[in-house]
Amino acid sequence: MRDSAILDKVHKNFPRIAEKKLQEEIAEVGKMLTFQPGETIMDIGSYVKMVPLVTKGSIKVSREDEDGHEIFLYYLQPGQTCAVSFTCCMMNKKSEFRTIAEEETEIIGIPIRYMDEWMTRYQSWKNFIMLTYDDRFNELIRTLDSIAFKKLDIRLEEYLRQKSSATGQKTLETTHQQIAFDLNASREAISRLLKQMENEGLVKLGRNKITLL
Repeated sequence: MRDSAILDKVHKNFPRIAEKKLQEEIAEVGKMLTFQPGETIMDIGSYVKMVPLVTKGSIKVSREDEDGHEIFLYYLQPGQTCAVSFTCCMMNKKSEFRTIAEEETEIIGIPIRYMDEWMTRYQSWKNFIMLTYDDRFNELIRTLDSIAFKKLDIRLEEYLRQKSSATGQKTLETTHQQIAFDLNASREAISRLLKQMENEGLVKLGRNKITLL
């Protein structure tokens, strides 16, 4: 049965998915799912059972090495989806990435069995997938450039701006340790740089809170 609420959310958030029949199929097979802040949506080592279309909130995508060191890659926001999930679906492989709800997040979950079928039947779906790959590839290039060529203070400033943009909030609820995990840095270095930013009037530090000024 077609879900009118899902159809409305597709119209509102995914203008690239233009074909009416495809929109209707998404409304028939999709499932609305809600995740609370900090809740894991897809974890490392798990099989992907669905492709998420983000309609509300934001999702943090990160990667972890064999020693457990984590690094932040990018955010997913309304109107976007996860290219990593496509790859895992197509190849039936375990995820090498972790996705966590940054705030209360809502997605339309699409069962993986429709991915191949829609690629051949709907041009707008194929375009949407290809543009998603391109967007995420560019995000990864920017992340690699940041790690390779930018000092930690610049990376920290960019990280805070990205987090603020993703959540739409100037006050970020996070810890120095969590930022250190995301940037693969030491907590001491992050705390020192945040204090320096506070002295320069760029941020205001609170208990597990950072306000961008």
